[in-house]
Amino acid sequence: MVKITLPDGSKKSFDGPVTVAEVAQSIGAGLARAALAGRVNGKLVDVDHRIEADADVAIVTDRDKDGLDLIRHSTAHLLAYAVKELFPDAQVTIGPVIENGFYYDFSYQRPFTPEDLERIEKKMAELARRDIPVRREVWERDRAVAFFKSIGEHYKAEIIAAIPAGESISLYREGDFVDLCRGPHVPSTGKLKVFKLMKVAGAYWRGDSKNEMLQRIYGTAWAKEEEQDAYLHMLEEAEKRDHRKLGRALDLFHVQEEAPGMVFWHPKGWALWQAVEQYMRRVYRDNGYQEVRGPQILDVSLWKRSGHWDNYRENMFFTASEHREYAVKPMNCPGHVQIYNAGLRSYRDLPLRYGEFGACHRNEPSGALHGIMRIRAFTQDDGHIFCTPEQIEPEVVAFHKLALEVYADFGFADVAVKLALRPDKRLGDDATWDQAEAALRAALAASGVQWEELPGEGAFYGPKIEYHLRDSIGRSWQLGTMQVDFAMPGRLGAEYVAEDNARKVPVMLHRAIVGSMERFIGILIEHYAGALPLWLAPVQVAVANISEHQADYAAAVAAHLKARGFRVEADLRNEKISYKIREHSLQKLPYQLVVGDKEKAANKVAVRTRGGEDLGQMDLRAFVERLEREGVPGGTA
Repeated sequence: MVKITLPDGSKKSFDGPVTVAEVAQSIGAGLARAALAGRVNGKLVDVDHRIEADADVAIVTDRDKDGLDLIRHSTAHLLAYAVKELFPDAQVTIGPVIENGFYYDFSYQRPFTPEDLERIEKKMAELARRDIPVRREVWERDRAVAFFKSIGEHYKAEIIAAIPAGESISLYREGDFVDLCRGPHVPSTGKLKVFKLMKVAGAYWRGDSKNEMLQRIYGTAWAKEEEQDAYLHMLEEAEKRDHRKLGRALDLFHVQEEAPGMVFWHPKGWALWQAVEQYMRRVYRDNGYQEVRGPQILDVSLWKRSGHWDNYRENMFFTASEHREYAVKPMNCPGHVQIYNAGLRSYRDLPLRYGEFGACHRNEPSGALHGIMRIRAFTQDDGHIFCTPEQIEPEVVAFHKLALEVYADFGFADVAVKLALRPDKRLGDDATWDQAEAALRAALAASGVQWEELPGEGAFYGPKIEYHLRDSIGRSWQLGTMQVDFAMPGRLGAEYVAEDNARKVPVMLHRAIVGSMERFIGILIEHYAGALPLWLAPVQVAVANISEHQADYAAAVAAHLKARGFRVEADLRNEKISYKIREHSLQKLPYQLVVGDKEKAANKVAVRTRGGEDLGQMDLRAFVERLEREGVPGGTA
C-alpha cells in the first residue's frame, strides 16, 4: 500500500507502486492530460517516475513556474533534435534554460544563417506535432562515453567522462535522438507548442577563450501563444527604447574603442547625471549620511586584508609605482573603513553613516560590456553604516522605507524584494552567516514585506537584500542592495568603545539605492523611452521665435526661466517654426514655447507639451508656476 498526500492535504491510497501520471489520472482526466511532471517529496521528476513508498506529491502543469521551466528545457532539447535531423554532422554540447527562454550550443563546420534558423524552427514544429514520447534511460558512465564517441558527439563524451566513475548517467530519448540530461522532461514533444528561435551568437566551449568558438542558438518558449506574443512585443519595445540608440539620438553620451567599458558624457547627458546625483545627495543629507571621498587606488596589502584579494582579484585592475603594487578600487567599502578608523569611536557615535558617489573600476570581460548598463568604470551611490548588532534591524527597516520612496520618485512602483544568501566562496563561519541572515529576515519581516530567497547568491562578505524594479514594459532590473557584513570591519581593524569600556568590532552595512549611476541612467532612459519627466530632462524648455522680430523677446524669456533655475535653450535660428518644433519634438523636450508678434505684444508665450498638446497662450508667471509644480520628483502639471 502506497499513500500519497496531495498539496491540499487530501490523501490517496494505491495497492502498490504508482507513477506520477497514474496519480494525476486518479485525480482527474483533465489533470492527467495537463501533467508535465511531478514533485515527489519536493523533488521534480518525470510523469513516469515510480513512487515506491508513501510520499507528498504535486502534479506540475504549465500553470506552475516549474512547468514553464520544464517546457523551456525540453524545447532546448527539441532544438538539438531538429538540428541533428537537418545537420547530422553538427555536434551538440549544452542547452540550459535562461530567463524567458533557452539556448543550445553547437559545433558545426559553417555559421548557421537566418535561413537555417527558419528551417530548424519548422523542423521543431514538425517534431512537436508528431507527439514523440520522451523517455528517461539510465546507463553506466563508460557505456555512455563509448556511445557518444561512436556517433561523433565528442563534446558529450567529454562531459560524461568528467563525471566520477561508477555514477549512473541519465539520458533522454525522443525518436532517434538521445541526449545527456538530468531531467526531468515533458512526457512527449506534443507538449511543446509555443516557441520561436531568436538569434545565433558565438560562445566558447566551457566559456574559455582558448577553446573552440561554438554557435549558440537562442530561443524562447511559452505555455500560451498570447504570452509569447506579449514577450515578443516587449522585445520590440525594448529595441525602440535601447539606451544606446537614444543616447546618440538625444546627444547624451557615447562609448568608444579607446576606452572600452567607459563613458564619455555629453553636456545633456551630464545634466541628467547631475539631476540624479543632486537628488541622491539630498537623500543622503536628509537621512543622516555624511558624504565622504576616498582614494582611487590603494596598496594591495589593504585588499588582501579586506578579503578582496582572495575572493575578487580576477575582477580588479592593478597598477604599480616605485616598486609598490596598487589596486584600482572595485568597491568603496575598504576606504570607508579607513575613514572610520581615523578616530576613536564610541558606542554613542553609532550608527555612523557614510555616503560617497564613489568611482569604481571592475575588469569585466569585453564580451559582457553593454552600452552604459555593463561597464568597467562606474560610479555608485554608495553608503556604509557602522553600527552595533542591535542597530541592524532598525537601520535596515529605515533603509527599506527610504529605498521604496526613492524608487517611487523615479517612477518605479513595482518593486520585488529578494534575499541573497551565503555563497560557496565566502568569509566567516556558519554561525556568523546564520546571525547575518537572521538579522535581514527579521528586518524584512518588521517592514511587512514579502521576499524571495536566493541561496548561494550573497556577496562573499555577507548576505544581501536586493531590490528588483519592473519597468514600463515589464522588464525586471536589480538595483539597490543592503548587505550585512560581520567580516570586513574586523579584518581591517575597525572597533568602538562599548558601554562597558570594552573594545568591540562594529557591524558594517553596505547599502546602495540606485547602484551604478551609469546603469541606473540607462534604465531610466529605457523606462521612459527617452521622454524623461521634467525634473530629470536635460533640457526642460525650448524657447523658439517665429521670426527675427521676436528674437530679443525669446532670448529674454529664456533668460528669465534660466534665472529661475530651469534648464532652457533659446532657439533663435533663422529657420521655419515648423522645422524648429519638429526638431525639438524629436529631442523629446517636455515643453516648447513659441513666441510670435502676438505673444511679444501680450508679454505671453504659446505653450506646447511633449505630447503635442497646444496649451495656447499663457502668462509667463503662470507657466513658471506650472514648471515648479511639475519639476519636482513625483510632481504633476
